[in-house]
Amino acid sequence: MDGLKYFLSSLADLALPRSCIVCGRDLETRENHLCIYCAADFPFTRFWTSDRNEMADRLNSLISRDMQTEERETGYERYSYAAALFFYHSGAGYRKIPQALKYRKRIAAGQYFAHMLGDRIFSSPLFRDVDLIIPVPLHWRRKWERGYNQAEIIAAALADLCGSPVCNGMLKRNRYSVSQTKLPVGEKQANVRKAFGVVPETARAYSPSHILVVDDVFTTGATVNACHAALRKHFGSGTRISIATLGFVCSE
Repeated sequence: MDGLKYFLSSLADLALPRSCIVCGRDLETRENHLCIYCAADFPFTRFWTSDRNEMADRLNSLISRDMQTEERETGYERYSYAAALFFYHSGAGYRKIPQALKYRKRIAAGQYFAHMLGDRIFSSPLFRDVDLIIPVPLHWRRKWERGYNQAEIIAAALADLCGSPVCNGMLKRNRYSVSQTKLPVGEKQANVRKAFGVVPETARAYSPSHILVVDDVFTTGATVNACHAALRKHFGSGTRISIATLGFVCSE
């Protein structure tokens, strides 16, 4: 940060003080969204360093279950990669990061943390060949109520880093489903089962080899698994489908 920019930023902070998104402490001029203390303790998952991790295992378990119950038509499925930026604990302040984007319209913060995620996953050989990014869609009614889709914000920021296109219109919600937030685990699975479909007219414009499905938080994996199923049905086993989110809800 050059001298003039630092001076102007300092003046802006005096007029409109910024606070740490996690702990609420006033931010210094050179700090962005996180104070130095919360940045130092940031709970990185480091899932991008390994193809086998807790998040990927959870997702692939759901995929395997669906294949065994004949909910999927394919007889072959490669192990899907999955990575999140940080561990999400209900009692920790870091949970405020996706909440701020989703409920408080903190778009700049969402972009900042999405860039943090992108810097890490696209430096990994697991995700380096991603050639299409697809955000988890909202039903039109919920998007209208909120004004935007938080997954689209994250996806656009990731695309800035890897140069791959984002397709917001390929996946659609087949029906309006209730919020997943407070549902029991079993009901979350049923709530989104077959809730997504691929728009054929949009999908025909792409021949991806590696799709990255993007959402804000991975909880049970029910939502991204349903998206995975819809994309797999259309593109077949030749296309790898991976998952990336900001937060990962681990066992508490």
